[in-house]
Amino acid sequence: MRIGHRFGRADLRRRMRDHVRALLGPVGRKNGWQLAEHAGHRTPDGLQRLLNEATWNADDVRDDLQTHVADKLGEADGVLLLDDTGFVKKGTASAGVQRRYSGTAGRTENCQTGVFAAYATTRARALVDRELYLPKSWTDDRERRRAAKIPDERGFATKPEPARAMVLRALASPLPIAWMTADAAYGQERRFRRMREEAAVGYVLAVPKSQPAPRFGRIDPLFGQAPDEAWEHRSCGDGAKGPRVYDGAAVQLPVIEDFDGERPSHHRWALARRRVSRPDQIASYLAYAPVGAGVDRLVRVAGLRWAIEERFQAAKNECGLDQYEVRRYVGWMRHITLAVLAHAFLPATAAQAAAKGDAETVPPWFRSPWQKSASSWQLAPRTGPARYFASMR
Repeated sequence: MRIGHRFGRADLRRRMRDHVRALLGPVGRKNGWQLAEHAGHRTPDGLQRLLNEATWNADDVRDDLQTHVADKLGEADGVLLLDDTGFVKKGTASAGVQRRYSGTAGRTENCQTGVFAAYATTRARALVDRELYLPKSWTDDRERRRAAKIPDERGFATKPEPARAMVLRALASPLPIAWMTADAAYGQERRFRRMREEAAVGYVLAVPKSQPAPRFGRIDPLFGQAPDEAWEHRSCGDGAKGPRVYDGAAVQLPVIEDFDGERPSHHRWALARRRVSRPDQIASYLAYAPVGAGVDRLVRVAGLRWAIEERFQAAKNECGLDQYEVRRYVGWMRHITLAVLAHAFLPATAAQAAAKGDAETVPPWFRSPWQKSASSWQLAPRTGPARYFASMR
């Protein structure tokens, strides 16, 4: 991955490499002091300047990341995943921080919220974009904005709005995208769905039970009245404990299709999923799919949504996604960008090695140093990709 040209001075390139190597390295808690110690710096001042004051554009690095992921993981049937995650923080000075319910913590906490995009194929999954959500308590407070260095152009926007911007960027990038999936916070917005349709990108989006289904009214009575034979056992992919099997039902909606010449190119669907052991708990979806795409394909796209949550947890555990010590907007964007870049390097390298099918082509740090912990794979002490990454320019 070539990103050195995004940093105009040699000292910035060195600090960037040191920072990313430390994020990938066996550092217990990846805060400023411990990252600096791993990098051989006497103090964290240089790495902090990299994040807060140095001249470089995190969006340019994001674009390079997307190009790298497209090259290493891209497939024609790629899926774009959208979701948000919380970062629990103390105090009131961190950009965008506010008390709200955090799914990460499972309770109401003082936290920042990041909206993310991930890319998934049969090869691997990787985070590819990010935006910091700014509530009205921040966008309407001029003094707080000034103190946190929030750009003037960043006004209040609901979470689907930065998600729409990320989708447009992803579609304009080299990432090959055929499908998109997201939870109900995004799927319930018609403008969000319509933008996918105009780009001829298929989607399977979760929606609330009160969501109107065209020509049917609310979606929950539609599936609440479905006969038993309409529900079939279907697998939406493998989870940590094996195949995830649910009862599923689907109906093609009698609405106007999009046409390619005289022939319809896409159909619209409503889907529902319920646990085999809890048939009263029904999750609903609206879908837009190319003609010929079967229900099993729609179910598997919907089932991929869990992958972005897994990427959040892995990036937090392995590359310090949530272990930053910056308060300003630009510092958050830069740390998150470098952490996402560092974490994307791991599945991309693994996929490349698997594609070659030759153990001798796998970097030595990738063959043996990994050890299984109670929750995830971790790097064994004094090993890791840091030395390998250092050779990259």
